[in-house]
This record gives sequence, structure tokens and C-alpha cells, in this order.
Amino acid sequence: MNVLILDDEKEIADLVHVYLQNENYNVYKFYTSEEAINCIDNVQLDLAILDIMVQGKNGFEICKYIRDKGFKFPIIMLTAKIEDNDKIKGLTLGADDYITKPFNPLELVARVKSALRRYTQYNTDTKTEDIIEERGLVVNKKEHKCLLYDNKIDLTPMEFEILLYLITNKGKVISSEELFENVWKEKYFDSNNTVMVHIRRIREKLGEDTKNPKFIKTIWGVGYKFE
Repeated sequence: MNVLILDDEKEIADLVHVYLQNENYNVYKFYTSEEAINCIDNVQLDLAILDIMVQGKNGFEICKYIRDKGFKFPIIMLTAKIEDNDKIKGLTLGADDYITKPFNPLELVARVKSALRRYTQYNTDTKTEDIIEERGLVVNKKEHKCLLYDNKIDLTPMEFEILLYLITNKGKVISSEELFENVWKEKYFDSNNTVMVHIRRIREKLGEDTKNPKFIKTIWGVGYKFE
């Protein structure tokens, strides 16, 4: 597995490098955005860890660059600030996870493993009972593909897992806590708006009317329901 690290704080980048290397990942470590972009263009990556405040192109810009190029590998953002606006911006641009500095390197390694598990499953899952169809929306569990009226919907692995969980539990109200803990496989925190941002992105890709969505309904104060 090839993992990119971008952080202009050399001590942090070097520390993360050591921990990931000890887990037998191939690590591409950079202190500048220009070097990281060159790596993104020329190396088949499986995951990227991006510091938001890096000089040159910042982490948000590089995250957008990765998604605009069509790469779907997981992106973990690093930030020294705890601000919801930054978190929402990163997730909206296509980031999969967020870690605030200072962090425990073992926690970062766990997040990397979790993200890679989801990504690998997204690309290689071969389970049967593959296809769910609902009013023009087709979710293929085996191929991890989504079609709407025969048009491919380009979902990230995380977005696909969220939609799959909701459609599998059609008609049931799913709380943000249940959705987070079943998709992310981590403990949910009340201040976590990750679920909300991902739901919004899925709705946008499905062309949903925000005031009257066809597929994913918000049950205010409770959660979400696929109708």
C-alpha cells in the first residue's frame, strides 16, 4: 500500500513516516506541496495524509486537486485547529477523515487502516445478492457501483457505504450515531457533523431537491430515512 504524507512540520511528517513504515506501508513523505503534487501525478497511491496549513497549495487545494483528477483513494486531513467550518470544507471537497493536532500516532495508524479497509472493500468486494433497485436508483453491492436512471453516480467509497446502509435499511429511521458507528466503525461524538456533510454530498450527486428529497429524508432531531 502506497501512502503519501504532506506536512511542512518535519518532526510530525517524520514521526508519521516511522509509524506507517513499521506497519509495512510504502511511505512517500513530502514537506512541500509541489513535491506532493508531482507524486500524486506519477505514483499509484492508496491513501493521502494532508496537512491543511502547508505552504504553497494548502491541504484543501490539494484535496480538491486529487478529486478533480478522478482519484478515489482515501484522504485524511491534518489540522492544528478545531473548527467546524474547516472540517465541513475538507469533507465537502472529498476528504474522508479528519485528525486534529496534536494526535496520538497510534490513532492515526488506526484511522489509516480503517480507511484502507473501506477502500479495499469498495474495489474488491465480491459478495452475492448484489443489486438493490429503488425508483430508478440501482446500487450494485458486488461492483460497488451506483446508477440513477442508467447514469453512473460517481460516489466515493465512504458515500457508497452510507447510501448502501440507508437503502439496506429502507423505511427505517437511522440516527447519525448509528450511521457513523456502522460505516466508520468508530465511536460517535455529538459534535461530529461528518455524517451531515456526507449526506449533503450524496444528495447533490443524486440531484436531490434539498427541500423535498426523493430518496434520503431528514427526520429532524432523529436521523435519516431512505424512503
